[in-house]
Amino acid sequence: MIISNKKFESGTHIMAIINLTPDSFFDQSRATDSDILSRVEYALNNGAEIIDIGAQSTRPGHTPVSEDEEIKRLGNNISLIKSKFPNALISIDTYYAKVAEYALNEDADLINDIWGLQYDNGEMAKVIAKHNAACCLMHNCHFDEYSALIEDIKAFLRKSIEIALSAGIDPNKICLDGGIGFAKNYDENWELLNNYDKLNVLGYPLLLGTSRKRMFLGEPKDRLVPTLESTRLACEKNILFVRVHDIKENKEVIDRYNEVNNRN
Repeated sequence: MIISNKKFESGTHIMAIINLTPDSFFDQSRATDSDILSRVEYALNNGAEIIDIGAQSTRPGHTPVSEDEEIKRLGNNISLIKSKFPNALISIDTYYAKVAEYALNEDADLINDIWGLQYDNGEMAKVIAKHNAACCLMHNCHFDEYSALIEDIKAFLRKSIEIALSAGIDPNKICLDGGIGFAKNYDENWELLNNYDKLNVLGYPLLLGTSRKRMFLGEPKDRLVPTLESTRLACEKNILFVRVHDIKENKEVIDRYNEVNNRN
């Protein structure tokens, strides 16, 4: 996958979660205008290769905010990050085309869309294509009843891919996310995780997002160990990206896996 001028071909790489929100489920992911640069610096120094910034919580039971509120929360943080860390790759977690337009004009590199371009009749796809940006397309839906979980996810993502290609998005700039924790119950989340590599048939690199999610039970603060186990699984399944809160710890898992398996 190509993000700006960087090509990701193999191995497992870290996307770091930083939220400009007051209500994201893991409070240690929340940043403010005053500390976001130090948070980005820490992430980059400890192995993150992409910084994923969210301006709206999408946790279960969240209260949606408007596109204008997302833009207000983003403020000038993208340009500030790029000014201090010009080589940093910045992803924006949004399903609003207006927010994507704003972020890409501020020099963001990737749009991480939890509705896989299917929220707004293709407007998001047009914005991404216009800016020749990269995108991550996630499975989501308004219900959690499936005839066959993996096949239903594949069908949704095939539609997302079709929307992307029809809009002119570069196929080398697309990755897919099965959407663990979104419109899926406990058993379905585990079924998806254990069969995640079956999404490879779609022909695009994958991103896995399990970090501290409720499928691991207990409180968010107690879910690091199973998160790290899922990152090791991502390495085994050749998943290109993991989206995580705990950068240093997850990078250590990836490095250990690569060392044991003689992967560079």
